Amino acid sequence: MKEQPDSSGTMSPVIVEDLILTDTFLIKGRLPHKHKRLTNLLEDHSRTFLHVQDATMVALRGSEVIQTPSVMVNTKEVILAHELVEIAGDASMRRLALPNKSVRIRAFYNGPTQFELSGAVEPGAYDSAPTIVRKYFIMQCPVLRGLDLRRDELRMLNSLDYVIVRKDRMSYVYDFG
Repeated sequence: MKEQPDSSGTMSPVIVEDLILTDTFLIKGRLPHKHKRLTNLLEDHSRTFLHVQDATMVALRGSEVIQTPSVMVNTKEVILAHELVEIAGDASMRRLALPNKSVRIRAFYNGPTQFELSGAVEPGAYDSAPTIVRKYFIMQCPVLRGLDLRRDELRMLNSLDYVIVRKDRMSYVYDFG
C-alpha cells in the first residue's frame, strides 16, 4: 500500500492490486471495475488499452519513478502480470502447476530489456493448442534473472508466487519436462 494526497492535501492510502511488466516499466496500480481474475480479464480484454488507476510506473532502466492517477497501457506491451489482491479469486488457477502436473521451463524475453523467467507451468502451457487459443499462461514460483531486482521499487518481483505470462512475448523456451 502507498499513500497519495487527496483533495484536502492529506495523505490517504492507495491499494496496489495489480502489477504489469512492460518493456520499459513495472506498473503498479489498480484495474478499475475488475470483477474477475486478472488472468481472465487479460484473456477476455478486447480493447487496445488497459486502464490502470493510481499507477506507479517504475523504469526498468534508470531510476525514474512516475506516479499518476491514471495511465492507459497497450495490451500488446504486457509481458507479464500479477494480481496482488485477488478480488475475484479462483482457487483452481492456483492449482494449475501442482507438482504432479507441472514441468519446469526457462523462458527468455528478447526485447529492449532482456531477461529470463523460469518456473513451473502446466505441460505445454506456453504453446497454443488448435482447439484452445489462450494468449497467456500461468507460471508458479517464478524466478526472474536479468533485471536489477535489488532496487526497492522492483524488489517485489522476487517474491511473487505466480505470474501471468504473455505467450507471444517469449522468444525462447527450454522445457525440462
